[in-house]
Formats: sequence, C-alpha cells, structure tokens
Amino acid sequence: MNKLDVKIVQLEPMRVISAYGFGAEPEGIAWEKLEAFAHKKGLKMQPEGKSTFGFNNPNPSKGSPNYGYEVWLPVEKDIEPEDDLRVVDFEGGLYAVTKFKGLQNIGRVWGELAKWRESSKYKCGHHQWLEEMLTSDVPIEEFVFNLYLPIAE
Repeated sequence: MNKLDVKIVQLEPMRVISAYGFGAEPEGIAWEKLEAFAHKKGLKMQPEGKSTFGFNNPNPSKGSPNYGYEVWLPVEKDIEPEDDLRVVDFEGGLYAVTKFKGLQNIGRVWGELAKWRESSKYKCGHHQWLEEMLTSDVPIEEFVFNLYLPIAE
C-alpha cells in the first residue's frame, strides 16, 4: 500500500445542479447531461472552471451490472435546473482528501483512504462522500481525481 498524502479540508456549503445516471456506465450518462446543461448556460466545468463532484447513488450491488451515479456542478442562485436535473443545497462538511491518478485505481484508493481514517484521530462523518475529477479529455488511466472522505472530530 502506498502512503497517502491526505489533507483535511472543510468544504463550505454550496448550491449545486445535480445530474443523475443509471445503468452499467452511469457516470457517462450523468456527465453528458451536466455537460450539455453547462454548455447551454455558458458555465465552465473542470478543469477550466468550477469543480464537479460525483458519487455512486445507489452503489453497485452483486448480481447486477447497473448502479447509479450523481454529478454535481456548483452554481449561483440565479441558475435553475432544466429537464431532469435538480438543485441540491449541500451543507458542506469536514473531509479527508487525497489525490490520485488513473480511474482503474479508484477502488483501491478509496480503501486506503478509509484505512487511513481508521488509524487517524478522526471519526467517520455522515455527510456525502465525493469524487472530484480534475482532468478530462485524456485516457481514463490518466484521469486525476480528489477523493473526499467525510470525517468528524
């Protein structure tokens, strides 16, 4: 196991537009919806603009290739959702954050981050865990992410 570089970050509350996908590859479904909305509204997404956050919703389950994925784009109060997008008022929270490269590593790094928390002074937080994609338009093995593990003091 590699030693993680973990930073403690307080995410402030934010208003986000949420896009949802469900299927064998729901990340792409949700991402395409949010990208189309952002383009129509003249909003920039990562890496040139606002951070985007995503998470499984619901998690994959044994026996089914299908699961859900939700992607968030922080927006100002004057931006309203369209179609099946919705507004979420995220309360923010305290996070242990680590950066890594390569989508193929995401499960392993989530596991290492959870183990890091278990051996730290922090308790398990109950707010939303998040994945922040920092790159796009590169091969998936080159994607760079920040993982946000909810923690509490």
